[in-house]
Amino acid sequence: MFRKRLVAVCILASVALPSLAVPRLARAQDVIDLDSDAPAPVKKGARPAKGGKPAASESPAAPAKRTGKAVDIDLDEGAPASSAPVVAGRMTEAAASAKALFDKEKWSEAAQALHRVVSGQTGDDPGNKQLAEYLLAISLYRLKFYQASYALFSVIADNPHHVKFKETLLWLAKLATQLPEPADIIERVGKYNDEQVARFDNDQQRDLFWQLNYMLGRYKYRNRQFEEAIRLFQKVDRRSEYYVKSQFFTGICYVQVRKSVPAVQAFQRIQKALNEGVEGVEDEDRLRDLASLSMARTYYSSSIKTDAETNQPTVDSTKLSAAVKFWNQVDVASEYWLDALFEESWAYFMAGDYPHALGNIHTLQSPYFPNSFYPEASVLKAVIYFSNCNYEAATTVVAQFNKKYTPIKEQLEKVLSNYKGENKEEPFFKFLLEVRSGGGNLDERIRPIVENALSDRQLLRNIDYVKLLEEEDVRFKQSPPTFRSSSIGQQVGDALKLARDLAVRQAGELALSRYQRNVDELNERLRDGEKILIDITAAQRNLLDEKLSTGQVSAAESKTFGDVKPDEEHVIWPFDGEYWRDELGYYRQRVVSACGR
Repeated sequence: MFRKRLVAVCILASVALPSLAVPRLARAQDVIDLDSDAPAPVKKGARPAKGGKPAASESPAAPAKRTGKAVDIDLDEGAPASSAPVVAGRMTEAAASAKALFDKEKWSEAAQALHRVVSGQTGDDPGNKQLAEYLLAISLYRLKFYQASYALFSVIADNPHHVKFKETLLWLAKLATQLPEPADIIERVGKYNDEQVARFDNDQQRDLFWQLNYMLGRYKYRNRQFEEAIRLFQKVDRRSEYYVKSQFFTGICYVQVRKSVPAVQAFQRIQKALNEGVEGVEDEDRLRDLASLSMARTYYSSSIKTDAETNQPTVDSTKLSAAVKFWNQVDVASEYWLDALFEESWAYFMAGDYPHALGNIHTLQSPYFPNSFYPEASVLKAVIYFSNCNYEAATTVVAQFNKKYTPIKEQLEKVLSNYKGENKEEPFFKFLLEVRSGGGNLDERIRPIVENALSDRQLLRNIDYVKLLEEEDVRFKQSPPTFRSSSIGQQVGDALKLARDLAVRQAGELALSRYQRNVDELNERLRDGEKILIDITAAQRNLLDEKLSTGQVSAAESKTFGDVKPDEEHVIWPFDGEYWRDELGYYRQRVVSACGR
């Protein structure tokens, strides 16, 4: 039975419960581990970040730049787009020879010859230089110098008047299968429109058409054009390997525009496709759990409404019940099970089902999960005791919380202090690699927390990108000496170095933000604990604000909302201090109110 009013109003002024519509959805990008370019997550009690976009290098692709003398092609920065289309006239003999080498698939020799055309050494007109630029990018791709190739294709994509602007879209799609997401090819695909993507809507290129709509949808999504993104994602057919990802982003887009019903329908389509054996999907169990988690979070977020006049929240019990149902669908073996258990405890609390809420927290704090980091669970536990006027128990929980987490906070901040100031991204990236290899000189109390903070999928993708660039550099150094010593070879080497430097900086910046987020969250929870102690003191002196005191649970009410009632499938078995694995998730705790009302 769910309660329509918030029993938690008791600490409305101190722990800001209306913002708890997203409990540890504080980690909103975990709704989809797929979405590294998602709008900034909304943390509990915090405002959305301005612009809604994560910090990232503006151009991780290291696009190219031309020198004013047109002597060299520099793969480092973007070239200014020409103001009008150019036309390729008759090639010079040197340009024709370069084209012949390209046609014969002599990629190394062709790249060197084409570079001479691009750099202006052959005297070709602008149109033929652009054509050579396009062929040079393809040659580098064939040589498996994907980053250098992408740098050139980025220049072309930035210039809609380029003679090969349309054709470059195909190669961007190819590069997206070779370079990981942090290379940010989506940004370049965003230069194209529906009409240009529609060229691939034919029987031979339908897979490419679906891929490009997914990528263009991602571009619109990151720029918060959610309706446009939904329209593009809906073009991705169920036969595409990008269908499940498109449905995930469709669901999140609907969440962003506050349309919970179509959001849930998108997540349900994911589960339906997985159950029917959709092809091209890796780790189906994980995606199925993510869909359940996303539906639970969507229902939970939409179940709580705040009255504009009174600022008092109300709970939709039907939606809250649906949220609980989907949290319960997350498999116990899933990496998301503990998140689901913790988030579900907030739903039980909002419903007044204290035995379930405290039982979930009891599981989270069991010795089976020594590396879990849920400091907010203790805050919730103290809030429940406060709601039932069990002030001594609430005070004990806060005291235990402070004893455990204050030293952890100090150790976390001590490590962080070594990376304050400018240009600390690369040193922190090195620290990240040390931690992941078991080093880092960390206090054992904080090692699990740090390892957990530095292990999310987006961060791992950035690490993989750095490794890929290093592998490409090894491949470059193994290329023929004639190519390495050539002008284009030297610039390929420079482009790889620059790209790696940018990737390291970006990965370090992301890791630093992940670490800082954990520190900030812990500080916030410690402040919540102090606020609870203030309210406890006020309550004991009969000075509690009327709005808070009326939200507390009477002794009569606790018999309804705090009692444990077994059913035909369960029996009550007293906890004797020993945890059993098969009991995890099934714990309940009887709550008796000490309130005098």
